[in-house]
Amino acid sequence: MSGNTHVDVILAGAAAAFTVDLMIYPLDTLKTRQQSQDFVKTFADPSTQTKLPSRQLFRGLYQGIGIVVVATLPAAGTFFTTYEAAKTFLGKHAAQVGLPQPFVHSGASAIAECASCLVLTPAEVIKQNAQMLQRSSGGSSSKSTSLQALRQLGRGGGRRLLSGYSALVARNLPFTAIQFPIFEAMRARIWARRRSGAGEKWKPGLLETGVVTGTSAGLAGSFAALITTPMDVVKTRLMLGAGDEQDVKTETARRRRARGSLAIAREVVAERGVPGLFRGALLRSVWTAVGSGLYLGMYEVAKVWLTRGKGNDEDDSFP
Repeated sequence: MSGNTHVDVILAGAAAAFTVDLMIYPLDTLKTRQQSQDFVKTFADPSTQTKLPSRQLFRGLYQGIGIVVVATLPAAGTFFTTYEAAKTFLGKHAAQVGLPQPFVHSGASAIAECASCLVLTPAEVIKQNAQMLQRSSGGSSSKSTSLQALRQLGRGGGRRLLSGYSALVARNLPFTAIQFPIFEAMRARIWARRRSGAGEKWKPGLLETGVVTGTSAGLAGSFAALITTPMDVVKTRLMLGAGDEQDVKTETARRRRARGSLAIAREVVAERGVPGLFRGALLRSVWTAVGSGLYLGMYEVAKVWLTRGKGNDEDDSFP
């Protein structure tokens, strides 16, 4: 793939990520609020015994979208640039050492996630704290919730913007390590069956490319999201703790922010039992299935279209 084509593909991936983020952002907001330590006292109706959330839960579902818009291009660009380069590098050396392809895909995705998380962590901290801001019921505020969250986080210094980096990596590495090998294997098997029935000269259309890639990515992503929900719950607690409005100079606040991932996991289990670690799992699985399917489906369609348009016959999508 030529340099210009590679840049075009990365931009296409970023555009796909932005489009998908806009579509599924409300589900992400609901998931964050469900996983919040203050979910019950903030959103639940104490006068009733029902487990259904109050209308407050569904207000401001796009709070924090501003920082997502800003972070989408560099984060997606970083991930796909690193993933494609790592997959090519590892793939060339895999045969020499007898490394199975699933390990190549897991390794490439892990390297890409470590790089991408450096970009994502500050944006994720701002976004999740913005999602928890309460607005007055009399109308929506004209102030950006992302800026409000940034000001709140800024009171404790810039280091708070990196709160939860280790937890984000701990969640994303297993997620991509599970998702991408399953995704690549499912897609390869589908293409192999299609090719065996249609002949060696057969080439899929763009629509079929999108459907096959999107379905494989969605199913793999949904399964990976379910398995890694406990890490997501811990990550959410850590990042929301960075935006705690308590005085950052108090001993209580310092101790609360100094807690590690294991301590937070124990706290969640003490509060709600083991099921508490899977709070928001259904929402996360659904929006990951939709998001991964659309995201990788659109990315692959753009990649194939641009590659064919440049007259490049090299195509990694159809083994």
